[in-house]
Amino acid sequence: MIAGAAVAALGAGVGLWASGGDGGPPGTAAAPTGTSPSATPSPTRSYPLSSAPRTIPAVREHTPERGPGWRPARGHRVVVNDAALADEGRLVADELGLTYAGEKDDERAGDLRLEVNEGKGANPESYTLTARGGRVTVSAPAEAGVFYGTRTLKQAVRGGTAPEGVIRDEPDKPRRGFMLDIARKHFSADWIEDRIRELGDLKYNELGLHFSDDQSFRVESESHPEIVSEDHLTKAQVKKIVDLAASRHITVVPEIDSPGHLGAVIAAHPDLQLRNAQGTAVRGAVDISKKKAADIVDDLLNEYAGLFPGSRWHLGADEYQALTVSDPQTSFPQLAAAARERFGSGANVADLTTGWLNDRTATVRAHDRTPRAWNDGFFRSASVPASDDLEVAYWTGKEIGARQPLEYLQAGRKVINYNDEFLYYVLGQPQTFVYPTGERIYEQWTPRVLRGTEAVPARYDDQILGGSFAVWCDLANSQTQEQVAAGIRLPLAATVQKLWDPGEPELSWAEFKALADRLG
Repeated sequence: MIAGAAVAALGAGVGLWASGGDGGPPGTAAAPTGTSPSATPSPTRSYPLSSAPRTIPAVREHTPERGPGWRPARGHRVVVNDAALADEGRLVADELGLTYAGEKDDERAGDLRLEVNEGKGANPESYTLTARGGRVTVSAPAEAGVFYGTRTLKQAVRGGTAPEGVIRDEPDKPRRGFMLDIARKHFSADWIEDRIRELGDLKYNELGLHFSDDQSFRVESESHPEIVSEDHLTKAQVKKIVDLAASRHITVVPEIDSPGHLGAVIAAHPDLQLRNAQGTAVRGAVDISKKKAADIVDDLLNEYAGLFPGSRWHLGADEYQALTVSDPQTSFPQLAAAARERFGSGANVADLTTGWLNDRTATVRAHDRTPRAWNDGFFRSASVPASDDLEVAYWTGKEIGARQPLEYLQAGRKVINYNDEFLYYVLGQPQTFVYPTGERIYEQWTPRVLRGTEAVPARYDDQILGGSFAVWCDLANSQTQEQVAAGIRLPLAATVQKLWDPGEPELSWAEFKALADRLG
């Protein structure tokens, strides 16, 4: 909070109370005896300087003023300067019990005004919220910023008043995500929609859906209905989810993981399963020397491009089991032969796997999507480089041949932080995973802590696009949907606080937790 001391002298927003005899507010003086009311100056009420509202994430700058602030009341209007803000206007009007009046130029007492004022070069997610003279204005360079301003206002008036003064706010990181594994555990559409509402109020802007894995394939498909699991989301349900997310300025990022984690596809196409030199099947892995494997995955990527219209796509690429053995070339001679045929005599299985990822990148790039892949899908032993536009979703340093985050940053890659030390909520806590706590995230993690507990140098900060909290359902029945929602509530709040502002939080953890509990 920046509480500009110079503003304290302004005395702006002093409330004036009309008086008729002793009709003033409690604590004001009545007209002196023998003096006509009309000759008596109206008594004034002096207000202390306002304080910044308590919100999650916290606002980054508040200039205090003197005044009563603003509280929603029946009959107050929401007005906009652009019809494009109708969705934001109707939503906040419904939430605060106000009347949505559309585009208006006049001003009335109690108005909440939403404005898009395009600023050249301004952060489209920034906004200014001004509470003054009994009215509130939220202005921003783009609709997203206006929406975030309404989220701040909604929290500020929760059981109180939006303080007089000016808030100027913007996020530090452009990617603020939550990833949900719906492949291993079926989550209802209603549950996902509830999380979208929660994420929107916290100013998240990404929802990742991991819907294909060894256990299940969870979204309706016309191109390959044979792979779809019994419990799945219909395309109509997905469209409703995507539309609800868009209304909250959240991009839904789909993930069809390949060439590993394709057990649901293999169950319907057993001829595609990777086998080693002894004929032993490799769980979840397709044989990438077979064209049919690529054709099926591309069919799905192309089919879902229309269902998920956002600008981003997660291609997975992690844990391909052919590369976890000591000698992939000897263990999988068919892959080694295919690598040499495609990339020359010195090529290896890592080169062929990188080529697979680059091909899938080309498929989604044709739909104007920005691709990302897990960090263990980038191989040091490959001479074929991964596509330049692939963003790195950095989650672990535990894989065979693990590479430090600095290797990706020094190569100029853009990175998204999924640090499994802090941000992985793995059902049943298998292996070494433990349920993350909001307190640990709040006190120890920042977006620069990409692996383990150490931060990378500040000079790479701009290459770190943001981060994502992730729910993985390895032991799917360990928790119910309701338990998952309760378990991630505080970690989600803590994560977005550090993505919005990575600096030392003003509130202690106990204060932050109490605020989260109050805001619900």
